[in-house]
Amino acid sequence: MTDVDAVVVGAGPNGLAAAVTLARAGLRVHVFERNSTIGGGARTSELTLPGFRHDVCSAVHPMALASRFFREFQLARRVELRLPPASYGHPLDGGRAGVAYRDLERTIDGLGADGAAYGRLMRPLVERADEVAQFTGGNLLRVPSHPVTAVRFGLRALEQGSAAWNLRFSGDVAPAMLTGVAAHTILRLPSVASAGAGLALGVAAHARGWPIPVGGSQAIVDALAADLLAHGGTITTGVEIMELGELPRARATLLDVTPKALLAMGGSRVPARYARSLRAFRYGNGVAKVDFALSGSVPWANHELRTAGTVHVGGTRAEIAAAENAVAAGRHATSPYVLVSQPTLVDGSRAPAGQHVLWTYTHVPRGSSLDQREAVTRQIERFAPGFRELVLDASSRTALDVERYDPNYVLGDIAAGEPSVRQLLRRPVLSPDPWRTPVDGVYLASSSTPPGPGVTGLNGWFAALSALRHEFGVRAHPNLSLD
Repeated sequence: MTDVDAVVVGAGPNGLAAAVTLARAGLRVHVFERNSTIGGGARTSELTLPGFRHDVCSAVHPMALASRFFREFQLARRVELRLPPASYGHPLDGGRAGVAYRDLERTIDGLGADGAAYGRLMRPLVERADEVAQFTGGNLLRVPSHPVTAVRFGLRALEQGSAAWNLRFSGDVAPAMLTGVAAHTILRLPSVASAGAGLALGVAAHARGWPIPVGGSQAIVDALAADLLAHGGTITTGVEIMELGELPRARATLLDVTPKALLAMGGSRVPARYARSLRAFRYGNGVAKVDFALSGSVPWANHELRTAGTVHVGGTRAEIAAAENAVAAGRHATSPYVLVSQPTLVDGSRAPAGQHVLWTYTHVPRGSSLDQREAVTRQIERFAPGFRELVLDASSRTALDVERYDPNYVLGDIAAGEPSVRQLLRRPVLSPDPWRTPVDGVYLASSSTPPGPGVTGLNGWFAALSALRHEFGVRAHPNLSLD
């Protein structure tokens, strides 16, 4: 291969976001992907029966409409993003449930006695959703552009991340809803980091909704790849890069990999002090994933849940905290927290007529080899009696299977690094520009950098902007729009 201006390793959302940004700046860009198809954490494939298209990793994209990168890229004009009537729901025993509608006031009305308290918690943030997204979608070391909103957000995260998390509520529905979104982080509960993530997700749920891409998450990476190719970029699949020396000569190298992989690829080129920081980077606990092909829609006992694109299954705040804290202690939860999405509620193209795909995962200790199909089925059946009879087929992967699919998910950690407060500040190092490494021309562009996990493209975008400044003297942001 002839020399290029920049090479990117990894064709997931972050690697492709980086490549698109560089190509839009007029650079010659080449991407290498170890798998035979592009996508990373955003692939869609027939995992069960023919005609049933499942999202291999990510399915719902709470931050896609808030991501500055995707807004500049005009993702909503390139991919059809459908919004379920309810962003998420949370079942409780006895057929009760909390439902987070895009309409905050409707959500408040459904929470009874705790509605007003939920409104006081969320409304000041929802009214400033763009400012919240800007604060949470960048490097937390930088001075926030909207300090008042940052303080409001921080105080609420401190409350919901501490032993005071129940003080404003009298019932159990609103606290369960908040815990369901906070538990996305796979952290001990309560914690400030999980509370902050939960608030950010909750704000997105009410301000914009949690979109589901028609055709699956693959549609997002396909749109990125199409733009890259249209602007002169190239992609090679089926090639795993083990060492930096295997790459063609380029002024900038952007790696959509973990610090662990960067150490292996860089070898002696990685300075000792930086290498120590990379070795100290901590990976979190993992997920076990189960995908179902169903003969009908999930029969949730509470009918309002049948309009929710995502359902957090696990019961009360105390039950979910117990499950997540068991995982944090290295144990499998006896009554696990389960994330559930039925994309076919809004996208009938994913399954044969009248049938459905169901996407689920549960949290497990890092490196778990335990198949969780029965545990997940049992939890869903608890809140949706008759679910078991609808299952036509299922595909189950352990945490170790998840890592085999994508080495960025170390021991099953889909966040590519524990998203604790410490590691949101040091991701993977404490720096105003953590994407730039001390290896000449090498940048880290994965979820192991700010702003952390999620299909936002921001990690790759920030890495590309840093490379443009330092390697090419380009300070203006490239135009990413269709116009």
